[in-house]
Amino acid sequence: MKYVLLIHSNPVTWGHPSFLYAEEGRKLPKSAREALTAQLEKLLTELSERGELVAAEPLAAPRQTKVIRVREGVRATTDGPYSEAKEQLAGVFIVDVESPERAEEIAARIPEAQFFAVELRPISALDE
Repeated sequence: MKYVLLIHSNPVTWGHPSFLYAEEGRKLPKSAREALTAQLEKLLTELSERGELVAAEPLAAPRQTKVIRVREGVRATTDGPYSEAKEQLAGVFIVDVESPERAEEIAARIPEAQFFAVELRPISALDE
């Protein structure tokens, strides 16, 4: 089953990997930051070797985002995302795993889960 893991971050301290740019992350000793970086690299290697990683992509800063809406045939483009949000979408992993529990395990191992949130959403087929 495929899942998308949506990694959230603070747009004020934007950068990737976001745990290195978060206020809490910057306060950590260098050895702790290096351990988190190693944790992420280990996770990505493991997912690749197991054939579970479909994609892992960081997103550009929210200030570069546009929101498109079409109402009654008229397109409106605004700056986005919703800038009043404290945390915004920073990146995504797409994984193809055998169980929801495995997807939760992976989400919990993404370092950003220690500072922000990692949202786990099943990907459904278009014909469902």
